[in-house]
Parts: sequence; structure tokens; C-alpha cells
Amino acid sequence: MSYEFLLSSAIGVLVAGGIFLALRARTFQVVLGLTLFSYAVNLFLFASGRLVMGRPPIWDKAVSAYADPLPQALVLTAIVITFGMTAFVVILALRSFLETGSDHVDGDTVPCDAQDGLGTPGEDDGEEAQA
Repeated sequence: MSYEFLLSSAIGVLVAGGIFLALRARTFQVVLGLTLFSYAVNLFLFASGRLVMGRPPIWDKAVSAYADPLPQALVLTAIVITFGMTAFVVILALRSFLETGSDHVDGDTVPCDAQDGLGTPGEDDGEEAQA
């Protein structure tokens, strides 16, 4: 198994998991999905600089070949942007939850206890309560 196959498989799994979580109806799962997707983009940017091993990252007169520093700089910038975006989205989700009482992204005002199944016993099942 080659290093390129392993890296491309990891990127594929992260993209699939990110898309799956981003399409969920709860805000925390959407935030996790966006974070997984951004990790996949970071790995893709890093892999775009050709995967070379055993070369120094900084140019020196003593070496003839070195690793490309541009993908490394792009990934570092993307990590900072991802951290800021994640913090912003978490604050928006928290504010939305505190104002609406629900953490659904589609606007439904379902109480959190009912959607999690944490309601009081006999509250959700009307048939057993009548019997």
C-alpha cells in the first residue's frame, strides 16, 4: 500500500463523514461536519505540493532538492481560518439555541427533551398514559 493511496483514502473518508454530518438536522453535528470537511481540505492542500519524503523544508546551499513550502503555508493559513470559522459557528449555534430553545438547523421548534427522548415517561406515548 502506497503513501498516496493512504492519504487519498483518508481524504475521502473525511469528506464523506463531513458531508454526512453537515446534512444532519442538529447544529452540533453540522459544526462537526464542517470541521471534518475542512480537515480534508487541509490534507488535500498539503498533498497538492507533491508528497516527498526525506527532503528538508527549507532551502539551503548544501541540498539540491527541498520540499515545496507553499502548500505548508496554505495549510497553516487554512488552519487559522478554520479555527476562527468554527468558533464563530459555535457561537451562532449557541445563540440560536438560547433564543429558540431548539438546535435544529431547519427552523423547527422541537423542544430538545422531546427530540432527544428525554421527556418524562408517559408524556410521548399517549396510548400507555390512557390505559
